[in-house]
Amino acid sequence: MAEGPPPVPLLDPREGVPPVITDAAGLERVIAAFAAGTGPVAVDAERASGYRYGQRAYLIQLRRAGAGTALIDPIACPDLSELDAALAETEMVLHAANQDLPCLGEVGLTPRRLFDTELAGRLLGYPRVGLGSMVENVLGFVLEKGHSAADWSTRPLPEDWLRYAALDVELLVELRDDLEQRLVAAGKLEWALQEFSAILATPPRSPRPDPWRRTSGIHRVRNRRALAVVREVWEARDEIAQERDVSPGRVLQDTAIVEMALNTPKTPAELHALQGMRNRGARRHQTAWLRAVSRAKGLPDDALPEPNLPGDGPPPAHRWAERDPEAAKRLTAARAVVAALADEHTLPSENLLQPDSVRRLAWSPPQESTPETVAAALRALGARAWQVDLVAKPLAKALLRLECKGDL
Repeated sequence: MAEGPPPVPLLDPREGVPPVITDAAGLERVIAAFAAGTGPVAVDAERASGYRYGQRAYLIQLRRAGAGTALIDPIACPDLSELDAALAETEMVLHAANQDLPCLGEVGLTPRRLFDTELAGRLLGYPRVGLGSMVENVLGFVLEKGHSAADWSTRPLPEDWLRYAALDVELLVELRDDLEQRLVAAGKLEWALQEFSAILATPPRSPRPDPWRRTSGIHRVRNRRALAVVREVWEARDEIAQERDVSPGRVLQDTAIVEMALNTPKTPAELHALQGMRNRGARRHQTAWLRAVSRAKGLPDDALPEPNLPGDGPPPAHRWAERDPEAAKRLTAARAVVAALADEHTLPSENLLQPDSVRRLAWSPPQESTPETVAAALRALGARAWQVDLVAKPLAKALLRLECKGDL
C-alpha cells in the first residue's frame, strides 16, 4: 500500500504574526473586523498552568475568514463582552473546548454555537486527538507544539511564542470543515451536534468539596490526625499561592505535605529533613508549615476530617464483588455491552457512555429492565439521545438475562 505525501511543516501564519492587542482602540478594531468576517470563528486560549494560581487566560487567539488572526491580551483587555456580542450568532470552533471555556467565560466570551474538533475526532475514532495529531492526520500539516507548557503570563511574550499561538488557530476552521464532512459520511454528525450542545448546556463546575483530598500521595496517610495535617498545610499553601499568584506546587510540593502528615515535624531541622523540603522556595514559608502542623495536632477529635467524603454514588467498583456480587455481575455485563458497541461504531467507550453512568446503572438498575426503563435511567444520568438510542436496548437485554438467571 503506497504511503501518502509527507506532512508539510506549518511554520508561519499566512498573514504573518499579528500584534498583540493590549488597548481599547485595538480591541475595537478587532471587534469591527470579526463582526464583518464570515463563517465560524476559531478560538484558543493560553494559560499559565504550573506557573500561576488558577486557570485564567493570558492570551486569546481568534481567526475568521475576512478578519484574519487576532491575538488579544486578556490581562490588558479583561472585558471581551462587546466582542462576544458581535459574535453572538457565530459558531465558535475550539479544540478540547472544556479546557478553555471556563477561562474564556471569565473575560465574557461565551459561545452559543460550538464545534469541538477534539470531540469530533473522538467520535470518528481517531486514536490520537491532540490538535497537532489531528491537523497532521486530517489536513497533512505539522504544527510545532514546543511552547504548550510555557509560562504565558510572561510579558512581553516572545515572538516565537506568538507565532506558535497564531498557528494554533491558523487551520482550525479548515479542520472543522473536514471533520464535519467525515462526520456526515460516518452518520455521526447528529451525535456530534448533540455532544456540542451538551457541553454548552453544562453549568460551571461547582467548587470541589475538600480539594485538599486530591493531594498526590494522600493514600499513604491512614489516620484522621494525619489527614488533618494534610488539610491544614494544604490550606496554608493555597493561601500563600493565591496571595503570590503562583501555582501551589511552586510554593510547596505535594510530596512535602504528605511527609509532614506522616512525620509531624516540630522544629525547622525536622522539617528540613523531609523529602520535598530541600529547595529554598519550600523553606521560605517554614513558619507557616510548622504552624499548620501544630494546629492539626491541637484539634479536638470531633474536628478531625473523616477518612472519606460521603459519596452520592456507588462504591469503588473493586469492592462490588464482596459487597454486592449481583451488582458486580451487572457491571461486568454492562461494560461488555458498551465496549462491544463502541468497537462496532469505532469510538471510545467513554464517549459512547460515561463510565460513571455505567456504574450507577449497574449498581441501581430499574426494578424491571426494559428498553424503556433503562432509557429513562440513562436520560436521568445525562446520556444524550443518540447514546440512549444505541445502548438502551442492548443494556436492557443484558440486565434482563442476569435477572432471569437469578430467578432460576
